[in-house]
Amino acid sequence: MSQVTGSEGAGKNADRAGAGRLLGVGLGPGDPSLMTVRAVEAIGEADVVAYHSARHGRSIARSIAARHLRADHIEEALVYPVTTESTDHPGGYRGALEEFYADAAARLAAHLDAGRTVAVLAEGDPLFYGSYMHMHKRLAHRYPTEVIPGVTSVSAAAARLGTPLSEAEEALTVLPGTLPEEELTARLASSDAVAVMKLGRTFPKVRRALERSGRLAEARYVERATMEGERTGRVADIEPDSVPYFSVAVLPSKVGKAEAAAPEKEGSSPGEVVVVGTGPAGPLWLTPETRGALAAADDLVGYTTYLDRVPARDGQRRHGSDNRVEAERAEFALELARRGRRVAVVSGGDPGVFAMATAVLEAAAQDTYADVPVRVLPGVTAANAAAARAGAPLGHDYAVLSLSDRLKPWEVIAERLRAAAAADLVLALYNPGSRSRTWQVGKAREVLLEHRAPDTPVVLARDVGGDGERVRTVPLAELDPAQVDMRTLLIVGSSQTQAAYRPDGTEWVWTPRRYPER
Repeated sequence: MSQVTGSEGAGKNADRAGAGRLLGVGLGPGDPSLMTVRAVEAIGEADVVAYHSARHGRSIARSIAARHLRADHIEEALVYPVTTESTDHPGGYRGALEEFYADAAARLAAHLDAGRTVAVLAEGDPLFYGSYMHMHKRLAHRYPTEVIPGVTSVSAAAARLGTPLSEAEEALTVLPGTLPEEELTARLASSDAVAVMKLGRTFPKVRRALERSGRLAEARYVERATMEGERTGRVADIEPDSVPYFSVAVLPSKVGKAEAAAPEKEGSSPGEVVVVGTGPAGPLWLTPETRGALAAADDLVGYTTYLDRVPARDGQRRHGSDNRVEAERAEFALELARRGRRVAVVSGGDPGVFAMATAVLEAAAQDTYADVPVRVLPGVTAANAAAARAGAPLGHDYAVLSLSDRLKPWEVIAERLRAAAAADLVLALYNPGSRSRTWQVGKAREVLLEHRAPDTPVVLARDVGGDGERVRTVPLAELDPAQVDMRTLLIVGSSQTQAAYRPDGTEWVWTPRRYPER
Protein backbone atom coordinates (compact mmCIF):
# COMPACT_ATOMS: atom_id res chain seq x y z
CA MET A 1 0.00 0.00 0.00
CA SER A 2 1.27 3.47 -0.81
CA GLN A 3 0.02 6.76 0.56
CA VAL A 4 -0.16 9.51 -2.04
CA THR A 5 -1.19 13.04 -1.21
CA GLY A 6 -0.20 15.02 -4.26
CA SER A 7 3.16 16.03 -5.62
CA GLU A 8 4.07 18.24 -2.64
CA GLY A 9 2.39 16.47 0.24
CA ALA A 10 -1.26 16.97 1.07
CA GLY A 11 -1.54 20.44 -0.46
CA LYS A 12 -3.47 23.37 0.94
CA ASN A 13 -6.87 21.78 0.46
CA ALA A 14 -6.13 18.17 1.33
CA ASP A 15 -6.83 18.50 5.07
CA ARG A 16 -9.82 20.77 4.90
CA ALA A 17 -12.69 19.75 7.17
CA GLY A 18 -15.26 17.48 5.59
CA ALA A 19 -13.20 16.54 2.51
CA GLY A 20 -13.55 12.96 1.38
CA ARG A 21 -10.75 10.59 0.42
CA LEU A 22 -9.78 9.46 -3.06
CA LEU A 23 -8.77 5.79 -3.39
CA GLY A 24 -7.14 4.40 -6.53
CA VAL A 25 -7.81 0.69 -6.21
CA GLY A 26 -5.73 -1.79 -8.22
CA LEU A 27 -7.77 -4.95 -8.85
CA GLY A 28 -5.12 -7.16 -10.44
CA PRO A 29 -5.21 -8.82 -13.86
CA GLY A 30 -8.78 -10.17 -13.81
CA ASP A 31 -9.22 -13.08 -11.43
CA PRO A 32 -11.06 -11.64 -8.38
CA SER A 33 -9.04 -13.93 -6.13
CA LEU A 34 -5.90 -12.00 -7.11
CA MET A 35 -7.17 -8.78 -5.56
CA THR A 36 -5.10 -7.74 -2.56
CA VAL A 37 -6.52 -7.66 0.94
CA ARG A 38 -6.07 -3.88 0.99
CA ALA A 39 -8.01 -3.51 -2.28
CA VAL A 40 -10.97 -5.35 -0.75
CA GLU A 41 -10.73 -3.21 2.39
CA ALA A 42 -10.65 -0.01 0.33
CA ILE A 43 -13.82 -0.93 -1.53
CA GLY A 44 -15.45 -1.66 1.81
CA GLU A 45 -14.47 1.80 3.10
CA ALA A 46 -15.83 3.60 0.06
CA ASP A 47 -19.12 5.46 -0.20
CA VAL A 48 -18.74 5.85 -3.96
CA VAL A 49 -17.34 3.28 -6.40
CA ALA A 50 -16.32 4.61 -9.80
CA TYR A 51 -15.20 2.60 -12.83
CA HIS A 52 -14.46 3.23 -16.49
CA SER A 53 -16.10 1.54 -19.45
CA ALA A 54 -16.62 1.92 -23.17
CA ARG A 55 -20.00 3.03 -24.49
CA HIS A 56 -21.35 -0.51 -24.33
CA GLY A 57 -21.40 0.00 -20.56
CA ARG A 58 -19.69 -3.26 -19.61
CA SER A 59 -16.86 -2.58 -17.13
CA ILE A 60 -14.19 -5.22 -16.61
CA ALA A 61 -13.11 -3.43 -13.45
CA ARG A 62 -16.63 -3.61 -12.01
CA SER A 63 -16.95 -7.28 -12.89
CA ILE A 64 -13.72 -8.08 -11.02
CA ALA A 65 -14.89 -6.27 -7.88
CA ALA A 66 -18.57 -7.21 -8.17
CA ARG A 67 -18.68 -9.54 -5.16
CA HIS A 68 -17.45 -6.72 -2.91
CA LEU A 69 -20.00 -4.09 -3.99
CA ARG A 70 -22.86 -3.28 -1.62
CA ALA A 71 -26.38 -2.12 -2.28
CA ASP A 72 -25.65 1.20 -0.55
CA HIS A 73 -22.61 1.95 -2.72
CA ILE A 74 -23.09 4.92 -5.01
CA GLU A 75 -21.84 3.79 -8.40
CA GLU A 76 -20.31 6.23 -10.89
CA ALA A 77 -19.92 4.74 -14.36
CA LEU A 78 -17.32 6.79 -16.25
CA VAL A 79 -18.20 6.01 -19.85
CA TYR A 80 -15.66 6.94 -22.51
CA PRO A 81 -17.21 8.96 -25.37
CA VAL A 82 -14.78 7.30 -27.82
CA THR A 83 -12.33 4.42 -27.71
CA THR A 84 -10.94 3.63 -31.16
CA GLU A 85 -13.69 5.08 -33.35
CA SER A 86 -13.69 8.53 -34.94
CA THR A 87 -15.36 11.55 -33.36
CA ASP A 88 -16.86 14.84 -34.51
CA HIS A 89 -15.60 16.65 -31.39
CA PRO A 90 -14.06 20.00 -32.46
CA GLY A 91 -10.86 19.04 -30.63
CA GLY A 92 -10.69 15.65 -32.32
CA TYR A 93 -10.00 12.40 -30.46
CA ARG A 94 -7.66 14.02 -27.94
CA GLY A 95 -10.06 16.88 -27.33
CA ALA A 96 -12.95 14.50 -26.71
CA LEU A 97 -10.93 12.57 -24.13
CA GLU A 98 -9.67 15.69 -22.36
CA GLU A 99 -13.25 16.93 -22.00
CA PHE A 100 -14.33 13.53 -20.71
CA TYR A 101 -11.56 13.41 -18.10
CA ALA A 102 -12.38 16.91 -16.91
CA ASP A 103 -16.10 16.07 -16.59
CA ALA A 104 -15.37 12.76 -14.83
CA ALA A 105 -13.02 14.47 -12.36
CA ALA A 106 -15.68 17.10 -11.63
CA ARG A 107 -18.25 14.37 -10.89
CA LEU A 108 -15.88 12.69 -8.44
CA ALA A 109 -14.89 16.03 -6.90
CA ALA A 110 -18.52 16.70 -6.08
CA HIS A 111 -18.62 13.52 -3.97
CA LEU A 112 -15.27 14.31 -2.35
CA ASP A 113 -16.43 17.83 -1.48
CA ALA A 114 -19.47 16.27 0.17
CA GLY A 115 -17.16 14.25 2.43
CA ARG A 116 -17.60 10.92 0.69
CA THR A 117 -14.79 8.41 0.15
CA VAL A 118 -14.46 7.63 -3.55
CA ALA A 119 -12.83 4.40 -4.78
CA VAL A 120 -11.84 4.44 -8.44
CA LEU A 121 -11.45 0.86 -9.65
CA ALA A 122 -8.59 0.00 -11.98
CA GLU A 123 -7.65 -3.25 -13.68
CA GLY A 124 -4.07 -4.28 -12.97
CA ASP A 125 -2.20 -1.49 -11.20
CA PRO A 126 -3.75 2.01 -11.03
CA LEU A 127 -0.60 3.82 -12.14
CA PHE A 128 0.50 1.35 -14.84
CA TYR A 129 -1.15 2.26 -18.16
CA GLY A 130 -4.42 2.65 -16.24
CA SER A 131 -7.40 4.98 -16.67
CA TYR A 132 -7.24 5.91 -12.99
CA MET A 133 -4.13 8.04 -13.49
CA HIS A 134 -6.17 10.66 -15.35
CA MET A 135 -8.31 11.13 -12.26
CA HIS A 136 -5.25 11.05 -10.02
CA LYS A 137 -3.54 13.89 -11.90
CA ARG A 138 -6.65 16.06 -11.59
CA LEU A 139 -7.64 15.29 -7.99
CA ALA A 140 -4.74 13.95 -5.87
CA HIS A 141 -3.34 17.42 -5.12
CA ARG A 142 -6.74 18.55 -3.84
CA TYR A 143 -7.84 15.64 -1.63
CA PRO A 144 -6.28 13.03 0.68
CA THR A 145 -5.39 10.21 -1.68
CA GLU A 146 -4.29 6.61 -1.39
CA VAL A 147 -3.18 4.37 -4.23
CA ILE A 148 -3.46 0.62 -3.72
CA PRO A 149 -1.14 -1.23 -6.13
CA GLY A 150 -2.32 -4.31 -7.97
CA VAL A 151 -0.85 -7.30 -9.80
CA THR A 152 -0.09 -6.19 -13.36
CA SER A 153 -1.03 -8.05 -16.53
CA VAL A 154 2.68 -8.45 -17.26
CA SER A 155 3.22 -10.41 -14.05
CA ALA A 156 0.08 -12.43 -14.68
CA ALA A 157 1.17 -13.26 -18.24
CA ALA A 158 4.57 -14.52 -17.06
CA ALA A 159 2.89 -16.65 -14.41
CA ARG A 160 0.53 -18.17 -16.96
CA LEU A 161 3.40 -18.93 -19.31
CA GLY A 162 5.25 -20.57 -16.45
CA THR A 163 8.59 -19.10 -17.48
CA PRO A 164 10.90 -16.60 -15.77
CA LEU A 165 10.30 -13.09 -17.05
CA SER A 166 13.78 -11.74 -16.25
CA GLU A 167 16.75 -13.09 -14.34
CA ALA A 168 20.16 -12.04 -13.10
CA GLU A 169 21.24 -8.79 -14.79
CA GLU A 170 18.55 -8.89 -17.47
CA ALA A 171 16.48 -5.73 -17.86
CA LEU A 172 12.73 -5.95 -18.41
CA THR A 173 11.30 -3.55 -20.99
CA VAL A 174 7.57 -2.85 -21.21
CA LEU A 175 6.38 -1.41 -24.53
CA PRO A 176 2.97 -0.22 -25.71
CA GLY A 177 1.98 -1.74 -29.05
CA THR A 178 0.85 1.71 -30.15
CA LEU A 179 4.47 2.81 -30.76
CA PRO A 180 5.48 3.30 -34.42
CA GLU A 181 6.69 0.10 -36.07
CA GLU A 182 10.26 1.33 -36.55
CA GLU A 183 10.49 2.30 -32.88
CA LEU A 184 9.09 -1.05 -31.78
CA THR A 185 11.56 -2.88 -34.00
CA ALA A 186 14.53 -0.95 -32.60
CA ARG A 187 13.51 -1.44 -28.99
CA LEU A 188 12.73 -5.13 -29.44
CA ALA A 189 16.13 -5.68 -31.06
CA SER A 190 18.00 -3.95 -28.24
CA SER A 191 16.13 -5.30 -25.20
CA ASP A 192 16.50 -8.37 -22.99
CA ALA A 193 13.12 -9.52 -21.69
CA VAL A 194 10.14 -7.63 -23.13
CA ALA A 195 6.40 -7.33 -22.60
CA VAL A 196 4.36 -5.64 -25.34
CA MET A 197 0.96 -4.43 -24.18
CA LYS A 198 -2.07 -2.90 -25.90
CA LEU A 199 -2.24 -5.40 -28.73
CA GLY A 200 -5.68 -5.74 -30.36
CA ARG A 201 -5.54 -3.67 -33.53
CA THR A 202 -1.81 -3.15 -33.13
CA PHE A 203 -1.05 -6.89 -33.28
CA PRO A 204 -0.11 -7.08 -37.02
CA LYS A 205 2.36 -4.22 -36.53
CA VAL A 206 3.81 -5.78 -33.38
CA ARG A 207 4.20 -9.11 -35.13
CA ARG A 208 6.05 -7.49 -38.03
CA ALA A 209 8.33 -5.68 -35.57
CA LEU A 210 9.08 -8.95 -33.80
CA GLU A 211 9.93 -10.59 -37.12
CA ARG A 212 12.09 -7.68 -38.30
CA SER A 213 14.00 -7.65 -35.02
CA GLY A 214 14.66 -11.39 -35.30
CA ARG A 215 12.68 -12.23 -32.16
CA LEU A 216 9.42 -13.67 -33.46
CA ALA A 217 10.42 -17.27 -32.76
CA GLU A 218 10.86 -16.62 -29.02
CA ALA A 219 7.76 -14.44 -28.60
CA ARG A 220 4.88 -15.82 -26.53
CA TYR A 221 1.28 -14.68 -26.44
CA VAL A 222 -1.09 -14.41 -23.49
CA GLU A 223 -4.71 -13.32 -23.85
CA ARG A 224 -6.96 -12.38 -20.92
CA ALA A 225 -4.47 -13.69 -18.36
CA THR A 226 -6.26 -15.19 -15.30
CA MET A 227 -9.67 -14.33 -16.82
CA GLU A 228 -12.36 -16.39 -18.48
CA GLY A 229 -11.33 -17.12 -22.07
CA GLU A 230 -7.61 -17.10 -21.28
CA ARG A 231 -5.41 -18.25 -24.16
CA THR A 232 -1.65 -18.72 -24.51
CA GLY A 233 0.57 -19.68 -27.42
CA ARG A 234 3.31 -18.59 -29.76
CA VAL A 235 2.88 -15.15 -31.30
CA ALA A 236 3.78 -16.63 -34.70
CA ASP A 237 0.73 -18.92 -34.53
CA ILE A 238 -1.88 -16.31 -33.57
CA GLU A 239 -4.42 -15.05 -36.11
CA PRO A 240 -4.42 -11.23 -36.06
CA ASP A 241 -8.20 -10.93 -36.28
CA SER A 242 -8.61 -12.90 -33.06
CA VAL A 243 -6.50 -10.66 -30.80
CA PRO A 244 -8.29 -8.51 -28.18
CA TYR A 245 -6.95 -5.41 -26.46
CA PHE A 246 -6.39 -7.34 -23.22
CA SER A 247 -3.48 -9.42 -24.49
CA VAL A 248 0.29 -9.33 -24.07
CA ALA A 249 3.26 -10.45 -26.16
CA VAL A 250 6.14 -11.65 -23.99
CA LEU A 251 9.81 -12.21 -24.75
CA PRO A 252 10.82 -14.07 -21.59
CA SER A 253 14.20 -14.50 -19.94
CA LYS A 254 17.04 -15.91 -22.03
CA VAL A 255 19.05 -17.03 -19.02
CA GLY A 256 19.64 -20.76 -19.08
CA LYS A 257 18.28 -21.27 -22.58
CA ALA A 258 21.73 -21.67 -24.08
CA GLU A 259 22.43 -24.63 -21.79
CA ALA A 260 19.05 -26.15 -22.56
CA ALA A 261 19.59 -25.94 -26.32
CA ALA A 262 20.78 -28.97 -28.25
CA PRO A 263 24.57 -29.25 -28.45
CA GLU A 264 26.22 -28.16 -31.68
CA LYS A 265 26.90 -30.90 -34.21
CA GLU A 266 29.50 -30.90 -36.98
CA GLY A 267 27.74 -30.76 -40.32
CA SER A 268 24.48 -29.28 -39.00
CA SER A 269 22.88 -26.33 -40.79
CA PRO A 270 25.08 -23.22 -40.61
CA GLY A 271 24.52 -20.46 -38.15
CA GLU A 272 25.66 -16.97 -39.09
CA VAL A 273 28.34 -14.39 -38.50
CA VAL A 274 27.38 -10.83 -37.65
CA VAL A 275 30.20 -8.28 -37.56
CA VAL A 276 29.36 -5.47 -35.15
CA GLY A 277 30.97 -2.29 -33.88
CA THR A 278 30.79 -1.21 -30.25
CA GLY A 279 31.47 2.44 -31.05
CA PRO A 280 34.39 4.32 -29.54
CA ALA A 281 33.65 3.38 -25.93
CA GLY A 282 30.91 1.75 -23.86
CA PRO A 283 27.22 0.83 -24.12
CA LEU A 284 25.98 4.39 -24.72
CA TRP A 285 27.48 4.20 -28.21
CA LEU A 286 25.79 0.95 -29.27
CA THR A 287 22.97 1.03 -31.81
CA PRO A 288 19.75 -0.91 -31.02
CA GLU A 289 20.50 -3.27 -33.92
CA THR A 290 23.94 -4.03 -32.54
CA ARG A 291 22.57 -4.59 -29.05
CA GLY A 292 20.13 -7.11 -30.49
CA ALA A 293 22.83 -8.96 -32.41
CA LEU A 294 25.06 -9.15 -29.34
CA ALA A 295 22.19 -10.43 -27.22
CA ALA A 296 21.20 -13.09 -29.76
CA ALA A 297 24.72 -14.45 -30.31
CA ASP A 298 25.81 -17.84 -29.01
CA ASP A 299 29.47 -16.83 -29.31
CA LEU A 300 31.34 -13.53 -29.17
CA VAL A 301 34.68 -13.33 -30.99
CA GLY A 302 37.03 -10.36 -30.86
CA TYR A 303 39.96 -8.46 -29.50
CA THR A 304 39.77 -8.83 -25.72
CA THR A 305 39.62 -5.08 -25.08
CA TYR A 306 36.49 -4.78 -27.22
CA LEU A 307 34.90 -7.92 -25.79
CA ASP A 308 35.23 -6.42 -22.33
CA ARG A 309 32.81 -3.65 -23.40
CA VAL A 310 30.04 -6.21 -23.96
CA PRO A 311 28.06 -7.26 -20.86
CA ALA A 312 28.42 -10.94 -19.98
CA ARG A 313 25.36 -13.10 -20.64
CA ASP A 314 24.58 -16.45 -19.11
CA GLY A 315 25.42 -19.30 -21.51
CA GLN A 316 27.19 -17.10 -24.06
CA ARG A 317 30.73 -18.10 -25.02
CA ARG A 318 33.44 -15.44 -25.34
CA HIS A 319 36.58 -15.96 -27.42
CA GLY A 320 39.08 -13.16 -26.85
CA SER A 321 42.37 -12.81 -28.69
CA ASP A 322 45.23 -10.41 -29.44
CA ASN A 323 44.62 -7.45 -31.72
CA ARG A 324 47.09 -8.70 -34.35
CA VAL A 325 45.40 -11.95 -35.41
CA GLU A 326 42.48 -10.62 -37.46
CA ALA A 327 42.59 -13.29 -40.19
CA GLU A 328 42.72 -16.14 -37.68
CA ARG A 329 39.91 -14.57 -35.68
CA ALA A 330 37.75 -14.27 -38.79
CA GLU A 331 38.22 -17.91 -39.80
CA PHE A 332 37.57 -19.06 -36.25
CA ALA A 333 34.24 -17.20 -36.25
CA LEU A 334 33.26 -18.68 -39.62
CA GLU A 335 34.12 -22.19 -38.43
CA LEU A 336 31.85 -21.72 -35.41
CA ALA A 337 29.04 -20.59 -37.71
CA ARG A 338 29.54 -23.65 -39.94
CA ARG A 339 28.74 -25.77 -36.88
CA GLY A 340 25.43 -23.97 -36.38
CA ARG A 341 26.52 -21.25 -33.94
CA ARG A 342 25.30 -17.65 -34.09
CA VAL A 343 28.51 -15.64 -33.88
CA ALA A 344 29.05 -11.93 -33.28
CA VAL A 345 32.49 -10.67 -34.27
CA VAL A 346 33.11 -7.61 -32.11
CA SER A 347 35.01 -4.55 -33.32
CA GLY A 348 35.53 -1.13 -31.88
CA GLY A 349 33.99 1.85 -33.67
CA ASP A 350 32.46 0.86 -37.01
CA PRO A 351 33.45 -2.64 -38.13
CA GLY A 352 33.94 -1.48 -41.71
CA VAL A 353 36.39 1.33 -40.91
CA PHE A 354 39.91 -0.05 -40.28
CA ALA A 355 38.30 -2.96 -38.41
CA MET A 356 37.12 -6.57 -38.58
CA ALA A 357 34.54 -6.49 -41.37
CA THR A 358 37.19 -6.66 -44.11
CA ALA A 359 38.96 -9.62 -42.51
CA VAL A 360 35.70 -11.55 -42.12
CA LEU A 361 34.55 -10.86 -45.67
CA GLU A 362 37.94 -11.83 -47.10
CA ALA A 363 37.80 -15.15 -45.27
CA ALA A 364 34.12 -15.70 -46.10
CA ALA A 365 34.90 -15.33 -49.82
CA GLN A 366 36.59 -18.75 -49.69
CA ASP A 367 34.57 -21.67 -51.06
CA THR A 368 34.77 -23.34 -47.64
CA TYR A 369 32.44 -20.74 -46.16
CA ALA A 370 30.18 -20.13 -49.15
CA ASP A 371 27.11 -21.29 -47.21
CA VAL A 372 27.75 -19.23 -44.08
CA PRO A 373 25.58 -16.08 -43.89
CA VAL A 374 27.55 -12.95 -43.00
CA ARG A 375 26.13 -9.56 -42.04
CA VAL A 376 27.90 -6.30 -41.18
CA LEU A 377 26.15 -3.89 -38.82
CA PRO A 378 27.27 -0.25 -38.71
CA GLY A 379 28.64 1.42 -35.61
CA VAL A 380 29.73 4.88 -34.50
CA THR A 381 33.23 5.34 -35.85
CA ALA A 382 35.91 7.30 -34.01
CA ALA A 383 35.98 10.14 -36.56
CA ASN A 384 32.30 10.89 -36.07
CA ALA A 385 32.56 10.64 -32.29
CA ALA A 386 35.57 12.96 -32.15
CA ALA A 387 33.97 15.42 -34.58
CA ALA A 388 30.82 15.60 -32.47
CA ARG A 389 32.84 16.36 -29.36
CA ALA A 390 34.76 19.11 -31.16
CA GLY A 391 31.77 20.62 -32.95
CA ALA A 392 31.44 19.98 -36.70
CA PRO A 393 34.90 19.81 -38.30
CA LEU A 394 33.63 17.20 -40.80
CA GLY A 395 30.89 19.52 -42.03
CA HIS A 396 32.31 19.52 -45.57
CA ASP A 397 34.23 17.03 -47.71
CA TYR A 398 36.78 15.00 -45.80
CA ALA A 399 39.10 12.02 -46.12
CA VAL A 400 39.82 9.24 -43.64
CA LEU A 401 43.34 7.81 -43.49
CA SER A 402 45.29 5.51 -41.20
CA LEU A 403 48.84 6.51 -40.30
CA SER A 404 49.75 2.94 -39.41
CA ASP A 405 52.43 1.55 -41.71
CA ARG A 406 51.98 -2.00 -40.43
CA LEU A 407 49.81 -2.99 -43.42
CA LYS A 408 50.99 -0.47 -46.05
CA PRO A 409 54.28 1.34 -46.76
CA TRP A 410 54.83 4.82 -45.36
CA GLU A 411 55.46 6.07 -48.90
CA VAL A 412 51.84 5.26 -49.77
CA ILE A 413 50.62 7.05 -46.65
CA ALA A 414 52.67 10.17 -47.44
CA GLU A 415 51.45 10.20 -51.04
CA ARG A 416 47.83 10.03 -49.92
CA LEU A 417 48.37 12.73 -47.31
CA ARG A 418 49.77 15.03 -49.99
CA ALA A 419 46.89 14.30 -52.38
CA ALA A 420 44.21 14.88 -49.74
CA ALA A 421 45.93 18.02 -48.45
CA ALA A 422 46.32 19.40 -51.97
CA ALA A 423 42.60 18.81 -52.53
CA ASP A 424 41.91 20.89 -49.40
CA LEU A 425 40.03 18.07 -47.67
CA VAL A 426 39.59 17.88 -43.92
CA LEU A 427 41.52 14.83 -42.71
CA ALA A 428 40.56 12.32 -40.03
CA LEU A 429 43.72 10.42 -39.11
CA TYR A 430 43.39 7.04 -37.41
CA ASN A 431 46.17 5.06 -35.70
CA PRO A 432 48.50 8.04 -35.45
CA GLY A 433 50.97 6.52 -33.02
CA SER A 434 51.80 3.74 -30.58
CA ARG A 435 54.69 2.59 -28.42
CA SER A 436 56.46 1.19 -31.47
CA ARG A 437 55.44 3.96 -33.91
CA THR A 438 56.58 7.34 -32.63
CA TRP A 439 57.67 9.28 -35.72
CA GLN A 440 54.65 9.12 -38.05
CA VAL A 441 52.81 12.12 -36.57
CA GLY A 442 55.82 14.36 -37.01
CA LYS A 443 56.29 13.25 -40.62
CA ALA A 444 52.57 13.74 -41.30
CA ARG A 445 52.76 17.27 -39.89
CA GLU A 446 55.66 18.09 -42.23
CA VAL A 447 53.73 16.80 -45.26
CA LEU A 448 50.56 18.70 -44.34
CA LEU A 449 52.41 21.97 -43.75
CA GLU A 450 53.39 21.84 -47.41
CA HIS A 451 49.74 22.61 -48.22
CA ARG A 452 48.18 23.98 -45.02
CA ALA A 453 48.67 27.19 -43.08
CA PRO A 454 50.51 26.85 -39.75
CA ASP A 455 47.41 27.99 -37.84
CA THR A 456 45.13 25.32 -39.36
CA PRO A 457 43.04 23.87 -36.48
CA VAL A 458 43.89 20.29 -35.49
CA VAL A 459 41.59 18.44 -33.12
CA LEU A 460 43.27 15.94 -30.78
CA ALA A 461 40.57 13.63 -29.48
CA ARG A 462 41.76 11.05 -27.00
CA ASP A 463 39.62 8.23 -25.55
CA VAL A 464 36.32 9.77 -26.66
CA GLY A 465 33.54 8.30 -24.56
CA GLY A 466 35.97 6.78 -22.07
CA ASP A 467 37.14 7.75 -18.61
CA GLY A 468 40.25 9.43 -20.00
CA GLU A 469 38.46 11.52 -22.62
CA ARG A 470 40.27 14.71 -23.59
CA VAL A 471 39.48 16.82 -26.65
CA ARG A 472 41.48 19.93 -27.49
CA THR A 473 42.53 21.98 -30.50
CA VAL A 474 46.01 23.14 -31.46
CA PRO A 475 47.46 24.90 -34.54
CA LEU A 476 48.99 22.49 -37.05
CA ALA A 477 52.46 23.96 -36.58
CA GLU A 478 52.27 23.26 -32.83
CA LEU A 479 51.09 19.63 -33.13
CA ASP A 480 53.33 17.73 -30.69
CA PRO A 481 53.82 14.02 -31.51
CA ALA A 482 54.50 13.36 -27.82
CA GLN A 483 50.88 14.26 -27.06
CA VAL A 484 49.52 11.61 -29.45
CA ASP A 485 49.09 7.90 -28.80
CA MET A 486 47.11 4.96 -30.22
CA ARG A 487 43.94 6.09 -28.42
CA THR A 488 44.06 9.51 -30.07
CA LEU A 489 42.36 10.49 -33.31
CA LEU A 490 43.43 13.60 -35.21
CA ILE A 491 41.16 15.81 -37.29
CA VAL A 492 43.10 18.28 -39.42
CA GLY A 493 41.04 21.16 -40.77
CA SER A 494 40.89 22.44 -44.33
CA SER A 495 41.62 26.01 -45.40
CA GLN A 496 37.99 26.83 -44.48
CA THR A 497 37.86 25.22 -41.03
CA GLN A 498 37.27 27.66 -38.21
CA ALA A 499 37.66 27.59 -34.44
CA ALA A 500 36.07 29.89 -31.88
CA TYR A 501 35.80 30.09 -28.11
CA ARG A 502 32.39 30.36 -26.49
CA PRO A 503 31.67 32.59 -23.46
CA ASP A 504 31.59 29.50 -21.25
CA GLY A 505 35.18 28.63 -22.20
CA THR A 506 34.38 25.79 -24.58
CA GLU A 507 35.82 25.77 -28.09
CA TRP A 508 33.95 24.91 -31.26
CA VAL A 509 35.60 23.75 -34.46
CA TRP A 510 33.58 23.61 -37.66
CA THR A 511 33.99 23.47 -41.41
CA PRO A 512 31.40 25.52 -43.35
CA ARG A 513 29.28 23.58 -45.82
CA ARG A 514 29.64 26.27 -48.49
CA TYR A 515 32.99 26.35 -50.29
CA PRO A 516 34.10 29.62 -51.94
CA GLU A 517 34.14 29.78 -55.73
CA ARG A 518 37.52 30.07 -57.37
